Amino acid sequence: MPNLRVGLIGFGLAGESFHAPIIRGVPGMELACILQRHGSRAHEAYPDVRIARSLEDLLSDESIRLCVVATPNQSHLDLARRCLLAGRDVVVDKPFTTTVAEAVELVRLARQQKRLLTVYQNRRWDGDFQTVIKIVNSGALGRVVEYEARYERFRPNPPAAAGWRDHQEPGSGILFDLGPHLIDQALFLFGAPQFITASVFTQRDWAKADDSFDICLQYPGVRATLRSRMLAYAPAAHFRLYGTNGSFVKYGMDPQEAVLRGGGELPQGTDWGPHWGEEPERLWGTLAMADGGSGIERKVKTERGDYRGFYANVRDAILQGIPPAVTLTQALRTMQTIELARQSSREQRTLPWVEVEA
Repeated sequence: MPNLRVGLIGFGLAGESFHAPIIRGVPGMELACILQRHGSRAHEAYPDVRIARSLEDLLSDESIRLCVVATPNQSHLDLARRCLLAGRDVVVDKPFTTTVAEAVELVRLARQQKRLLTVYQNRRWDGDFQTVIKIVNSGALGRVVEYEARYERFRPNPPAAAGWRDHQEPGSGILFDLGPHLIDQALFLFGAPQFITASVFTQRDWAKADDSFDICLQYPGVRATLRSRMLAYAPAAHFRLYGTNGSFVKYGMDPQEAVLRGGGELPQGTDWGPHWGEEPERLWGTLAMADGGSGIERKVKTERGDYRGFYANVRDAILQGIPPAVTLTQALRTMQTIELARQSSREQRTLPWVEVEA
C-alpha cells in the first residue's frame, strides 16, 4: 500500500512541534510538503520535504491526499474550507474553529464533499489520560461521582513578542488554547453534560486575553471540573477522581510535550524505541481504596503515551475506512462547550446543554 502523502499548512509551534515529527513517525504516512510562507526553518528541519509558499502551491501536488491545518485559529475556517473544496481530507489543529457556526459550516462541507474531517486532539493519547480511561473502565473506583482535570503553568511575565494567542481577538486566550484538551477528554469520558457553569477570566495584570478558567460540567450523578491557570507555581493534581469505592490522584504532565518542544532529542523515522512516552515511577498516580474502612493505597503505572496514535487512526480511516477516533459530533460538542462556557461566564449563570445540529 503506498504511503499517505500529507501536506502540512503552517510551521509555527503547532506545526513544528506537534504535527511534523508525529506525521513522520507514523508508518504509512509521508510528510510530502510544508507550507511556510516566510523563513527557512521548515527547510532546515526537513531538507528532504518540499516547501510551499502558498496554499495554491501545496494543492498543486495532486498526490497529496491529506492536508493538516496548523495555523492561527482565525485562519482555520478559510484554509480547511479551501482544502475540502480541493477534494482533500483534512485535519484541523484544535480548537477547530473560533465559533460553533464556523464548525458547522466545515462539517456540512466535509459531508457534501465526502471527505474526512477531524480535529487534532492529541491529548487523548497522553499516557496519564489513557491511565484514567483504564481505571474508569475497570470499575475499580465504583461509580465515579467527581472528576477534576487541570492544566496549570507558571508564566508570570509577558512574552518577548506577544503572539496571536495573547491578543484580544477571536480564538485567542487560554480557553481556546488549553480548553479544548480538557473539554475533549471530559466529553470523551462522560459524553454531553446536562448543564455548564463557567468562569473565564484574567489573573496577570498585563494579560489582554483570558488566562484562567473554571468550567463545571454537570451530569446525572457526576460533576466534572476543568481548570487552567498561568500563575500556578506549584500546580495541583493534574487528575483527581472520586468514586464510591475510592479515589485516584495523579500529579505531573505527560512527558511527550517537553521532548517535542525542544526538551530532548526528537525521535527520527518511525522507530521511536520502547520507552517513548514512558513516565518515571515518581510521577505515577495513586489509587486509594476504602476496602471496608481499612484503606489501601498503591501506585498505578502510567500507560505509555504516544501521539502517533492519532495519525495512525487518521491513516487507517482514509485508507481502510475505519471510523475516525475524533468524530465530527465530538468536535462540535467541544466547540459548543467553549461557547457555552463563555456565555455562562459573561452572564454569570448556569446554562443547559443544547446539542448542535449539522
